[in-house]
Amino acid sequence: ATVSEPAQRCCTEDIQPFLASILEELMGPVSTGFTEVRSLFDKEVNEIIQDFQNTNDITKLKENVDQLMKLPFNSVKMEPCYLKVNLLQELLQDLKSRFKIYNIDFVIQRTQNFMQELMENAVYTFEQLFSPSRQADSAKVATSIEKVKLRVLK
Repeated sequence: ATVSEPAQRCCTEDIQPFLASILEELMGPVSTGFTEVRSLFDKEVNEIIQDFQNTNDITKLKENVDQLMKLPFNSVKMEPCYLKVNLLQELLQDLKSRFKIYNIDFVIQRTQNFMQELMENAVYTFEQLFSPSRQADSAKVATSIEKVKLRVLK
């Protein structure tokens, strides 16, 4: 009872008015990072389509899809996505002093983990949706890959 009123006042006056702007500020780098994940997936699948159109080789296509499945664990290719979220380090430093946020690295790492998980889900879904199409006529495979890619990106 003694703490309730001052705590309520503190939240109402010192924290709540800033929540919307804080969320907006933090979502910039997070959204940019997730957009980068989407772009990377799109780019990698486009390369698979281009390679297949050039070679028409089903064996090479299978190898390329297998490589795509490893994309979430390819730190070199995922690095640009992760770097976008590192901007949170600067933004959270200001919030650290104002709102006593201490686990900045944890917030960044969890966001990067979610990005990797999103890529894992995207490549898994792609592989599951594309699997039946591998047996199709090679003239239809590139179109099928494009349709599956668009469905995953939706």
